[in-house]
Amino acid sequence: MSGLLRGPGRAILVLSITQVLGWGILIYPPVLTLPQVTAAHGWSLAFGMAGFSLGLVVSALLAPTIGGLIDRHGGNVVMGAGALAGAAGLASLAVAEQRWSFLSSWVLIGAAMASTLYDPAFATLARLFGTGARRPITYVTLAGGFASTAGWPATQWLLQHLGWQSTYLAFAAVLLLVVAPLHALALPRHPSPPPPVMAGAHPAAAAAMPAPIKPQGRPFWLIVAAFALYAFILSGVTSNLLAMLQRGGLSAAAAVNVGALFGPAQVAARLIDLTLAGRSNPLWVARGAVLVIAAAFALLLALGQSFAVAAAFAIAFGAANGVMTIARGALPLMLFGASGYGRVIGRIARPALFVQAAAPFLVALAVEQFSDRVVLELALLGAIAALACLLALNSSKAR
Repeated sequence: MSGLLRGPGRAILVLSITQVLGWGILIYPPVLTLPQVTAAHGWSLAFGMAGFSLGLVVSALLAPTIGGLIDRHGGNVVMGAGALAGAAGLASLAVAEQRWSFLSSWVLIGAAMASTLYDPAFATLARLFGTGARRPITYVTLAGGFASTAGWPATQWLLQHLGWQSTYLAFAAVLLLVVAPLHALALPRHPSPPPPVMAGAHPAAAAAMPAPIKPQGRPFWLIVAAFALYAFILSGVTSNLLAMLQRGGLSAAAAVNVGALFGPAQVAARLIDLTLAGRSNPLWVARGAVLVIAAAFALLLALGQSFAVAAAFAIAFGAANGVMTIARGALPLMLFGASGYGRVIGRIARPALFVQAAAPFLVALAVEQFSDRVVLELALLGAIAALACLLALNSSKAR
């Protein structure tokens, strides 16, 4: 416990708190807030969601630069500034009356996404713990798994009691008064060797760990392609899943109950990974997760969308996503090393964030033009393609 308060392990406690707040404020609320925002201004919901997509695009453009800045200056400077940008963006969103000012607010929010969420947190941990960052990453993602559990109910309560403008101002105040100070003042400022309890590496695994390779060429682009394909599936399917389940015959209440299984399954899988961290290879973890996702889509296609099958699908998808988030931070660390890790993970994240922004619209369009079944078949093919990319990585890196 003292290490979590005074040593480099303090970063784990700080980032666990700020990731729940960051995701719960920047990512989850738009699905609840934007219908009210657009209705108040007389805009279409499509235009409102375009603002959110713009934020994701800005985040993608900035990701490598943000990672490089963390490599050089540390997370306390960059993530602290990012929280301030988010506070400014949310405050301006609350008072934006014109379309241009609405979109300008999302540019600031996109900068906050790029500098406060998982990728900058992973870069900060890698800077502090080096190649021993696997276990700290797992701890932080475990806490982050509760962001939707906190974010959606809190947003709904604020909307009901304060209205959307005051909700945005309340979120801005949290970023300004809680998240920014925690990042700027509580995060460790200098790289330190991890204490023994945080090393996170089994001795045999550490001895067998391959030497880092350069983040370029075929291995790098295979990882980029795998995570971009996965991001498209995750963003596109989850954003349309409840509607697809209802069209498949489930009631609205049953579809919501199925969707609610995603978060607990995600957290449970991360708990299992936490017990294995240092003994499991992140490349094999990523391969296994994508294989589970492919099997889940195959199950849904083969057996139809009954409640039991849909529930099994949500549990499998949630569990796989839980460990894929960890692999997204741990796999580049294992293959490419801790030196320059922030910029590397930003380069990997950029294409994934681009497709994450486009996927909900493209999947909705595919549903309109074809059918839900065709979308599920394409998702299965995408999962198989992502698995093929991961399998094509040099087997010597997966031992």
